[in-house]
Amino acid sequence: MTITKEEKAAIIKEFGKNEKDCGSTEVQIAILTKRINNLTEHLKEHIHDYHSKRGLLMMVGKRRKLLDYLKENNVVAYRDLIKKLNIRK
Repeated sequence: MTITKEEKAAIIKEFGKNEKDCGSTEVQIAILTKRINNLTEHLKEHIHDYHSKRGLLMMVGKRRKLLDYLKENNVVAYRDLIKKLNIRK
């Protein structure tokens, strides 16, 4: 359900400006997307896990806010990011 250090480092390397860039909006959105996808798979098997479902909804809301911020400040990066992550919007 959680992502490993190696997966997180790979995401940071792909979406960040350098290896240490874990705070930029693009990296945060990519990490949240990975966590959301993992949790979605968990909830398909465990339907009555309501606590995890609440956490999923909170992560989706946080990602939505970050995407809105990115869209407001850098439309080109926003479009590239949603295309790379296959986020429908």
